[in-house]
Amino acid sequence: MNERLENAMEDVKKSDEEWRRELTPEQFEVLRHGATERPFSGALLHNEERGAYACAACGNVLFDSHAKFDSGSGWPSFSEPHNVTQVTLLGDDSHGMHRIEVRCRRCGSHLGHVFDDGPTPTGQRYCINSLALDFTKGAG
Repeated sequence: MNERLENAMEDVKKSDEEWRRELTPEQFEVLRHGATERPFSGALLHNEERGAYACAACGNVLFDSHAKFDSGSGWPSFSEPHNVTQVTLLGDDSHGMHRIEVRCRRCGSHLGHVFDDGPTPTGQRYCINSLALDFTKGAG
């Protein structure tokens, strides 16, 4: 593997102050503190262009447009990640319910949650905050 690709795969570790300098206040709350943006408010909710969705904190490619669908939930939804090794799934028992949290494997940022009520063939709905994503048209 060439050095550039190896470096791109390294984990990203930064202090809260470094993250605060790089992210908007809203992104910082979602990505670093696990907040959720208001439903139907995200810039990428209705995006139908072809391309790739990456972590807004570290650039890790997370989802492809072919997996995006309108779930009616108010957040961008995907049936599967670009590569399952690029996300980490964790149990989340906050707010009086059990959910599965989705985090970026590379930087540990909170992205959203995954549910088992998505379309076939996966049956999964990765419900992701727009603020947690950067979209690149034509990529992926």
